Amino acid sequence: MFKQHSLLLQKLKPTIMKYPIYLLFCFTFLSISCKQKTNVPKKPNILFIFADDQTYLGVNALGNKELITPNLDKLAHSGVTFTHTYNMGGWNGAVCVASRAMLNTGRFIWKANKAEKNYQTMKESGQFWSQMMENAGYDTYMTGKWHVKQGAETIFQNVSHIRPGMPKTVPESYNRPHSPKDTTWLPWHTKYGGFWEGGKHWSEIIGDNAIKYLNQSKESENPFFMYLAFNAPHDPRQSPKEFVDMYPLEKVAVPRSYQELYPYKDSIGCGPGLRDEKLAPFPRTEYSIKVHRQEYYAIITHMDEQIGRIISYLKETGQEKNTYIMFGADHGLSVGNHGLVGKQNMYDHSMRVPCILVGPNIPENEKREAQIYVQDLMATSLDLAGIEKPKYVEFNSLMPLLNREVQESPYPEIYGAYINLQRMVRTDEFKMIIYPKAHKLLLFNIINDPDEMINLANNPEYKTVIIELAERFKKQQKIMDDPLDLHPYFPELF
Repeated sequence: MFKQHSLLLQKLKPTIMKYPIYLLFCFTFLSISCKQKTNVPKKPNILFIFADDQTYLGVNALGNKELITPNLDKLAHSGVTFTHTYNMGGWNGAVCVASRAMLNTGRFIWKANKAEKNYQTMKESGQFWSQMMENAGYDTYMTGKWHVKQGAETIFQNVSHIRPGMPKTVPESYNRPHSPKDTTWLPWHTKYGGFWEGGKHWSEIIGDNAIKYLNQSKESENPFFMYLAFNAPHDPRQSPKEFVDMYPLEKVAVPRSYQELYPYKDSIGCGPGLRDEKLAPFPRTEYSIKVHRQEYYAIITHMDEQIGRIISYLKETGQEKNTYIMFGADHGLSVGNHGLVGKQNMYDHSMRVPCILVGPNIPENEKREAQIYVQDLMATSLDLAGIEKPKYVEFNSLMPLLNREVQESPYPEIYGAYINLQRMVRTDEFKMIIYPKAHKLLLFNIINDPDEMINLANNPEYKTVIIELAERFKKQQKIMDDPLDLHPYFPELF
């Protein structure tokens, strides 16, 4: 700007020397021009924090009073929480792959699956989330878990410590524990690597990286888009012993929906052959589930401490005044609910995640109960950055719901899928889970039965509800390009 003004003055020098009144004009022009430049409001920073495998039940402020999450609680009290936030599911056992593909491309599940073949073309045309932010003038940064089939370093300007889908695990971390004497593998043992690989816990490295970049970003004239993706609380659920000690086993409850074995586990792909389910012994025991929940809680609390470090430093730099913080997770986790341990199922503990927004002009300590998808955070960031949402982005900005411009969700029903073995549709009142291979339907009144324990599918009084949900699901199949034909399994409904 000043270089341009200097060149202009050089050109006008002969005129100024002859007619001094021009000098006054030039100074006036420069003053107004510079003032206009400095008065242009800076676009807001976007700080996106993403957890891995963290169920909506994984935050104290959202209802789990066993958990210690002071920083996430403070975040929830400082902004708006979307209490019914979902992931659509996955096309393979690594459900996080589908979740993150949807998040970074903006496409619904089966379209995101097809899009993987076109990532190079999408990159060249700037269609990824980070590229859209960069093209709008943002400095982009990514650290942590990626798990998308397009190198993070090719679509972010700055990256550090890009991590795989999960830390390396060892045989000792599976099929355990069988009794209190089973102490071969413990969360604070560093000899097995995992989160301890490299000498420092990966969650702490995320905290270090974020602080380092925040220190760098405060010197930039551009707003930042930071994508901080923890591997925690994914297994192997490791954390320092002091965090495990916060959860004495006698104070860790077994879930209300606990079962020794889930009756449909094999026909829905959640039997002993699934990696996630191998973590705890078959049949489940109350002791093993309590230990797994203890370790799950500990790694969440450890991650919470790192989130607190990041937000504290954001405030120290003064950047929080123009920063929107978004917190979410790729999907949930069972950890003993319904006799399951992993996330490859259609129950809320595995489909539903925390979702919190904090920032300028966002109300404090409020909740929105409308059903949404976690990938709506991507569309929300575009909205906040003043980016017109491209047609290929199918998810929706949450700002109209947040600002109470609308009350109803843009999604009349929520859709769920896991490979070709499970499907789900839910409204505000009912959820229907479909098991094709088992020829089984489950129906839950999720208002009266939030733990999804009373199957109403065989009750004749709910026949019309099942028919209505089947129609809603067929509509969703068309929207999603869902390839599964359910007619052979349920000819009377599909």
